[in-house]
Amino acid sequence: MRVWHSLDEVPSDLGRTVVVIGNFDGVHLGHQHVIGRARELADAEGLRVVAVTFDPHPMAVLRPDHAPLTLTDLPTRCHLLLEAGADDVFVIPFSREIADWTPAEFIDRVLVDGLHARHVVVGANFRFGNRAAGDVGTLVAAGEAGGFEVDGVALDGGPQVWSSTYVRTCLTAGDVEGAAEALGRPYGVIGEVIEGDRRGRELGFPTANVPVRELAVPADGVYAGWLRVLEDGEPQPAAISVGTNPTFDGVRDRRVEAYVLDRTDLDLYGRRVEVSFVGRIRGMVKFDGIDELVTTIRDDVDRTRALLGLTT
Repeated sequence: MRVWHSLDEVPSDLGRTVVVIGNFDGVHLGHQHVIGRARELADAEGLRVVAVTFDPHPMAVLRPDHAPLTLTDLPTRCHLLLEAGADDVFVIPFSREIADWTPAEFIDRVLVDGLHARHVVVGANFRFGNRAAGDVGTLVAAGEAGGFEVDGVALDGGPQVWSSTYVRTCLTAGDVEGAAEALGRPYGVIGEVIEGDRRGRELGFPTANVPVRELAVPADGVYAGWLRVLEDGEPQPAAISVGTNPTFDGVRDRRVEAYVLDRTDLDLYGRRVEVSFVGRIRGMVKFDGIDELVTTIRDDVDRTRALLGLTT
């Protein structure tokens, strides 16, 4: 996969392409459906699929007070786009200047001159350009003159909702199973393990502390899931805490702490890991003493083992 951050980086010999466009936050099943259609068209004509996405999220520029927490950072998004069927990614560095582009400017600069689109595939409700003035109809009309064809793919998952907003709503409610249904995989956060307060190690349950300040995370509580070291690791079962440690007067930022079951020998500081959530065990509780906390953690570990289908 090649990732381009400006039109100047796009190879001059790129040739005709099949282009998919979207924020692609989370690369949920709806996104995968659109990319799958692009892959079919590309394979039929021997073309490459280029996914066009935006960074930062347009809302972070246009209405920063209302910008959502992201489901994936940019490197993770690019990796998921590759897994979904894209060959290359063009990341548009979104700014107020680009927000002012008319639909015609976007089409001419990006689709025609930049990526030499033969096909453009988007969700049926796709909007673009200044004040979201462009839609699928705009693309179809432009394609007749610009030499490309347009597919507006209906994102109807039936009883299942395909939307990044829906995934965030599920996470806010602690419904990680609902989020997984929309994503087609368990929701996970990726980050570099940092040193925490080491209280888990003192209690006999050392945790990997992953900062998640700019990422969406499930509601405060304890979850069963998996921890995977990105470079070379296999997923390992983990009991995962999300919150601010209220028993110890809390910390300023919410954080994700994962205890790999039955492992006290892991040294993960500085390693990039993915922590994925399978099911919720309980909400966050402030305990009156250490003994009560340790007893509850042991129960959390047992319930994690059961929820993951592991034998004792």
